Amino acid sequence: MSGAAAFGARVREVLAAQGPLCVGIDPHEHLLAAWGLESSAAGAREFGLRVVDAAAGRVGIVKPQVSFFERYGAAGYAALEDVLAAARAAHLLVIADAKRGDIGTTMDAYARAWLTPGSPLEADAMTVSPFLGVGSLLDTFRLALENGKGVFVLAATSNPEAAGLQGAVAAVVIREVSAFNAESTPPDEWGSIGFVIGATVDRALVGLPPTISPVAPILAPGFGHQGAQPEQLAELFGDTAPSVVASESRSLLSAGADGMAAAIESRVEQYRSSHG
Repeated sequence: MSGAAAFGARVREVLAAQGPLCVGIDPHEHLLAAWGLESSAAGAREFGLRVVDAAAGRVGIVKPQVSFFERYGAAGYAALEDVLAAARAAHLLVIADAKRGDIGTTMDAYARAWLTPGSPLEADAMTVSPFLGVGSLLDTFRLALENGKGVFVLAATSNPEAAGLQGAVAAVVIREVSAFNAESTPPDEWGSIGFVIGATVDRALVGLPPTISPVAPILAPGFGHQGAQPEQLAELFGDTAPSVVASESRSLLSAGADGMAAAIESRVEQYRSSHG
C-alpha cells in the first residue's frame, strides 16, 4: 500500500489553502490556433505545458481532458504523459478526465494506467462512468485507495440530453459510492471516491440528495463558459459546497498564453471574495 495521504484528505487540504478553482487543460483545435500553435501532438503538448506553468502556484488542481490528446494517437499520448508529469512535478493535483468504464480486467487495466504510481499516465485521480454498475468499479476504487489516488464517478452532468437517463440513476450512484466511502473512510475524514455533478444541473430534477455522507469531493464542470459563476457556488451546491472542485477551461484558456496567468488570478480572487 502506498504511503501517500488519502486523496480525499489531499483535496480537502488544497481546497482550504487555494480555493475551489480547477483549471481544465483542453487543447481544442480552435484554441490551439488562437494560441498560434499547430493542431498536432506537439501543439497540444506545448499548450498543456503553458497551462501548467500558468496554473502552478495559483491554483491547486488541474484537469487535462484526455480526448484532446488521444486524437493525435501515440504522439498525443506521449504529449499527455509530459503534461501529466509536469503538472505533478509542479505540485498540482491532477485529475485525468478519461471517463473510463467497463467490467473485469478491462476496467482494471484502465485503472492501472491512470492510478498506478510510476505509470507513464499517472494522475492523482481519474473520472469514470458507472453505466455498467457501480459494482463494476469497486476494484478501481480499491486500487485508488491502495495508491493514495482518487476517482470521480459521473453522477449528474451538465449536458441537457443526460437529464432523463441520469435522473433515474444519479441518486443510486451517490448512495452506492457513499456506502463504499463509509466503509473505507475514517470518521470525520473525506472519502476519496468523489462525484462529477455539473454546476448547471437541476439537482432536484435528477434526485440528488441535499447532503452527501461521508463528505466526498465533487468535481463540478459548468462554471465559467457554461454559465455558472463563482458567486453562485454556495447557492448551487448548498451543504455540499465546501467539497466542490469548480472546473473551468474555456473561460480561462480563451485569455491566451500571455493572459492565462492573469485570468486565473482574477478568477481565484472572485472565488475567494464570494466564499470568504
